[in-house]
Amino acid sequence: MSASLAIVSNPPEAENTAKSVESLTDRIKRLQDEARGMAREHIKQLEQSMHEVARLAAEVADGGDAYPVGVREMARTLVTDYEARQLSLQAILHRSGNVH
Repeated sequence: MSASLAIVSNPPEAENTAKSVESLTDRIKRLQDEARGMAREHIKQLEQSMHEVARLAAEVADGGDAYPVGVREMARTLVTDYEARQLSLQAILHRSGNVH
């Protein structure tokens, strides 16, 4: 006993629906735009976190004798490094056209 096979064609409604679906190229462009937008948000979060670390480091660096000398020096280095990294990040974003 074998099962019988039937040929089913797409109904006309399916063809109309397929034409209204966004093209693959449009979908790729939309997803790339969405990914770039998400990347901008992520970079903004990175900048905010870096700023917060620099703020805390500045407090520790200026904290006086309550903090060990090595910790204060490390904190000063973090503040200086943050300033240079922030400028570099802004330059990269400016060159890539992602200035916000």
